[in-house]
Amino acid sequence: MEEILSVGIDIGTSTTQLVFSRLAIGDTAGFFSAPRIVFLGKRVVYKSGVYFTPLLGPTAIDGAAVREIVAREYEKAGFRPQDVSTGAVIITGESARKENAAEVLRRLSDFAGDFVVSTAGPDLESVIAGKGSGAFQKSLEQSSAVVNLDVGGGTTNVVRFAEGEAVSVGCLDVGGRLVRIGAGGLVESVSPAAGEVMKELGISLRPGEPAAGQTLRRVTDRMALLLAELLGLAPAEPLLARVKTPGSSDYRPAAAQEYVFSGGVAACMEREEQDVFAYGDIGVLLARSIRSLFQTLPCRFRAGAETVRATVVGAGTYTTSLSGGTISYTDGVFPIKNLPVLRLTAREEADCFRGDGEGLRQRLGWFLRQSDTGRAAVCLRGKPDPDYEELKNLARSLSDALNGALEQNEPVVVSVECDIAKALGNTMRRLLPDRRVAVIDSVRVGQMDYLDIGKPLMNGLAVPVVVKSLLFG
Repeated sequence: MEEILSVGIDIGTSTTQLVFSRLAIGDTAGFFSAPRIVFLGKRVVYKSGVYFTPLLGPTAIDGAAVREIVAREYEKAGFRPQDVSTGAVIITGESARKENAAEVLRRLSDFAGDFVVSTAGPDLESVIAGKGSGAFQKSLEQSSAVVNLDVGGGTTNVVRFAEGEAVSVGCLDVGGRLVRIGAGGLVESVSPAAGEVMKELGISLRPGEPAAGQTLRRVTDRMALLLAELLGLAPAEPLLARVKTPGSSDYRPAAAQEYVFSGGVAACMEREEQDVFAYGDIGVLLARSIRSLFQTLPCRFRAGAETVRATVVGAGTYTTSLSGGTISYTDGVFPIKNLPVLRLTAREEADCFRGDGEGLRQRLGWFLRQSDTGRAAVCLRGKPDPDYEELKNLARSLSDALNGALEQNEPVVVSVECDIAKALGNTMRRLLPDRRVAVIDSVRVGQMDYLDIGKPLMNGLAVPVVVKSLLFG
């Protein structure tokens, strides 16, 4: 067994925080079987303080201040960047739409270690928060349907797990920081989504005006009802479409045994704050509105095992999978970051197994031109037991297409779902002796996803893999 250190860094609309976790990995195969490398355990070893996300203005994150927070927490935890093997830096919610989000991510990704994924996006955040809150585990353990609602400062990310599988995700611009209250109880800012809600209610509230608790409670009551509409627990009104988060999927409502709430607003649902503007926003009011409404609905709901830390715990412990035991790669090819993925169609796969790689060659060229890049990974389903001729045909088709299309300094990377990576990779490496080649398996990758592959573990038997979707929503 081997332990690796993982970090989760979440820069949200309201808060920024870190979590360090130990991930235990080992070989579970029998003595005479091919290695099977899996996670054996995950445990959080350090949780940072919760900081308000520093901003330079309404549309810019203070990257220098965020970096100072991260450096300080690394020092408190007693870890160095080189100690980290994997993890995630995630800008979430409204913060993902700030004008300098990509710059902040790049700076933090370099700081946080050799292999840390830099990603954000409402769909991926929904799944990560649902895993961090405990909803995923509950669904898996009880073979049931569980919905997680991560209610943060700028958005509410929703995921429905059915027997441990994320079957539907969505996101609304509903959150506790959509109306900010400044000194003296005056309105500081009103987000566009909150403005849509006020418009429907006939409320006019501008920056500089007094923040009336009763008026804003009407706003948060309507926001809570929007969540019920998204879940199919109340009839959907036209406003629902207007507050859907850009880049998120259309959530498909279905019955669930339980509804779990996480996020900063969920933390407020568990306690009774005397000052409704205690955090300089409408988060406390929104928490009260959600709790009051869901008590009247025919459903079971509760706070998650993690609330305000759900996303960062999920990022630190659930973003990484393993490919190992039957992989093949050239020394020095890893780590690889932000590698765009071209997934083959069933027809293209069948052609390649027959030795016809012309369709792949044309589509790969188109993909690289459209992506304006000279690098890519090819992903395919594969066959569990291809015969020798089929394997040679596939290796030749992939090698010819990738070698001809990719820039010469870029590695040839293939991800195949079936456990044939070692045989396929060894064949491709013989065909491409002058190129770096990596073939991994047992990882499911979708069209237009991105791959991060870390440094080998378990004496080279496995590599940590992060599949990233909707990089910036």
